Amino acid sequence: MKEKIYHGIGVSEGIRVGKALVYGSRVLPHADRTITAEEVPAELERLQNAVEQAKKEVDRLIVCASSQLKGTEAEVIRGQKTFLSDPAFCPAMKKLVKEKQYAPEKAVRAVTEQYASLFANMDNAYMRERAADVRDAGRRLLRYLTGSETVHLKHLTEPVILVADDLSPSDTIQFDRSCILAFATQKGGKTSHTSIFAKSLGIPAIVGIPNLLEQIKTGDTVILDGQQGTFTLSPTPQTTEVYSARIKREEERKERYMQASRQNAHTLDGKRIVAAANIGSAADAQNSLAMGAEGAGLFRTEQMYLSRSSAPTEEEQFAVYKKVAKIYGHRRVIVRTLDIGGDKEVDYLGIAKESNPFLGCRAIRYCLRNEHVFLTQLRAILRASVYGSIAVMFPMISGLQELRRAKDMLQKAKEQLKALHLPFDESIPVGIMVEVPAAAIMSDILAKEVDFFSIGTNDLVQYTLAVDRGNETISYLYDYFDPAVIRLIQHTSQAAHTAGIPLGMCGAMAGDPLAVPLLVGLGLNELSMPAGSLPQVKYLMGRLSAGSCRRLTEQVMSCRTAQQVRLVLQDYQNKNKE
Repeated sequence: MKEKIYHGIGVSEGIRVGKALVYGSRVLPHADRTITAEEVPAELERLQNAVEQAKKEVDRLIVCASSQLKGTEAEVIRGQKTFLSDPAFCPAMKKLVKEKQYAPEKAVRAVTEQYASLFANMDNAYMRERAADVRDAGRRLLRYLTGSETVHLKHLTEPVILVADDLSPSDTIQFDRSCILAFATQKGGKTSHTSIFAKSLGIPAIVGIPNLLEQIKTGDTVILDGQQGTFTLSPTPQTTEVYSARIKREEERKERYMQASRQNAHTLDGKRIVAAANIGSAADAQNSLAMGAEGAGLFRTEQMYLSRSSAPTEEEQFAVYKKVAKIYGHRRVIVRTLDIGGDKEVDYLGIAKESNPFLGCRAIRYCLRNEHVFLTQLRAILRASVYGSIAVMFPMISGLQELRRAKDMLQKAKEQLKALHLPFDESIPVGIMVEVPAAAIMSDILAKEVDFFSIGTNDLVQYTLAVDRGNETISYLYDYFDPAVIRLIQHTSQAAHTAGIPLGMCGAMAGDPLAVPLLVGLGLNELSMPAGSLPQVKYLMGRLSAGSCRRLTEQVMSCRTAQQVRLVLQDYQNKNKE
């Protein structure tokens, strides 16, 4: 076949050469039928069960996204649950079952297409692309209604470049990145969730390629250039040679990053900064070591709760914490206690519906009201502490009284283990997440009560700027470079260092190369991030001078807007390029 070049929108940089895998639309076996009046109650129950199962699956995806994506980007997967919990979306399906005696499958397809069409016909490009998210939610319901298997693209045996009409966010977040080299789609735009995920996950991608599927077939040799937005089918030897040279330069750059990842992170002038990983499971822990993690700065324990239908027992939790501790060995693992509530719903825990759940009974507030749940987890963490270097961290602490109550609960768990003659680290380090503005403002008081701080920028930005991080309408206001946020970080840093305790950060800001010089200058001792960000960040830290970063920070502190901060940081970055 003669070489043919397609043009689309490059949404994630990188060049890949390989065999194409044409990924067709999934055909779900469901009948386009009506039911009898007698069947209505049973069919409504079947639909409700599908809704509940779909919500639980989305909860698992939320955890998966949180461990791999930046904070604001991870939030988009929650849109799936928003649709499934919408007061009109699923009820409209039930209404068709009741009043028109549609089979649930038929009702799901009708309502899903109605909603998707509303989005698809909007003037705003971003809103038009939400139609794909609605259809993804509908497909999820149909899978549970029909009992058909979910296609995860996890069973590939060789690397491929995925080619499709379109991909859902669910497809993208579950890619096996050892086999999916890159992907190209006919549909999609820069603001589609799939495009956002591809960039954050580091998967080269092009979207919006007209007529892409007309000639291509599985097994064809292709070249995908995510930077230029070009997709070459059956490239000539000359074209392949040109791209091979570009790939070599890219690989050399990545090898420099990987070499840096094998060393402890420190600046040119010797300032030591721990580069740790955010994890949600033992598998994440193992993967992070390969990327140079010097420990786990954030172990999100809620994954164990979100991925099941009943609370994990003490023994089940202990087994997981022990395994993670042994994987990291002498490297420290900061285990965050259950951060549930808000947008992380777990029905079996009995969390009441709230009009404003982000300001309600979530995280440490839930745990202090449900001592049996909290003590079970604390005992499991303590028991695992003898198998490695474990620290415990309380989320969403807003004041001294709350912190002391949490510490009292930890002491109670210790006494219970002593009574059972079970070993644990008596001096296990205790820290808090600084993610509520009140905690940052009172950090000088709180610092005297704990062994370390870890700043959670995802929530700190949300609460400081009064911006719902999942609300796309006001997402432009959500910015961790806002001077108000930076001043809170600076205040917290000063309090931590005055008290002689280390200060870490585990929010999305910690893995942003643009932010790293600023964070070094602000005096952070540890940066914890998705594992994929570690090599580049460690390489960057090795090229920085702590003294230069402090001078940069002084300049940033005089900025009045987030835009000014970004311009200062970009100028610094340009002057210190490879």
